[in-house]
Amino acid sequence: MSDFLIYALLAGLGVALVAGPLGCFVVWRRMAYFGDTLAHSALLGVALGVLLEINMNITVTAVPLLMALALVILEQRGFLSLDTLLGILSHSALAAGLVVISLLPDVRVDLMSLLFGDLLSVSLSDLWIIYGIAVLVLALLAGLWKPLINITVNPELAAVEGTNVALVRTALMLITALVIAIAMKIVGVLLITALLITPAATARRLSRTPEQMAITASLIAMLTVLLGLCLSWYSDAPAGAAVVVCSAVLFSLSLAIKQRA
Repeated sequence: MSDFLIYALLAGLGVALVAGPLGCFVVWRRMAYFGDTLAHSALLGVALGVLLEINMNITVTAVPLLMALALVILEQRGFLSLDTLLGILSHSALAAGLVVISLLPDVRVDLMSLLFGDLLSVSLSDLWIIYGIAVLVLALLAGLWKPLINITVNPELAAVEGTNVALVRTALMLITALVIAIAMKIVGVLLITALLITPAATARRLSRTPEQMAITASLIAMLTVLLGLCLSWYSDAPAGAAVVVCSAVLFSLSLAIKQRA
């Protein structure tokens, strides 16, 4: 097997490993639009990295993190409702990224790979970054698992029991930003949220407990990566889009399964 296929598979599996449990919280807490906003801000990170001649991995990670912090601060100030803030920041970040890229006439940027991913171009250095962030995210999720479950079920009761709800919620947003930063190369800006949501939604119909759902979501996400690469290889379709299509097919199949109590 060619090195680029091995790298693509390993990168996809690394992202899928963390997308499963994190996607469960995105589904439980109805944060899909939040994920879209951070994904769109990642494109702005690419544009700024090229404009300022900074390592793109740094800017693609930093901009979504800053966007997440800005959302937390603005939500706490109560200027506007969260969905309105997300709508404004999401489309503003995407438009700003496209404008900055268009102002760089001497730099050729592959917009298709940014929007829909370029899984087959993953390098060894990308793998180190993906798995480094994946290990960090899994460690944070493991340490915050109980508080995250508590604030998801009943934030008021969690606060009474001593959980710092604002801190835990902020941590979840920052973790989401990190995962979106490493997932951008796999499925692109427009498809990142699908990789988070669809495996988790599929696993929800097959699981009895939160822990079981998180593990099942990771396994389903890994399976979609494998199937997506196979589909891309034999049909010459974009790898990122193929992964999302396979994920949607598995979700459709899960609809035929009676949901457990």
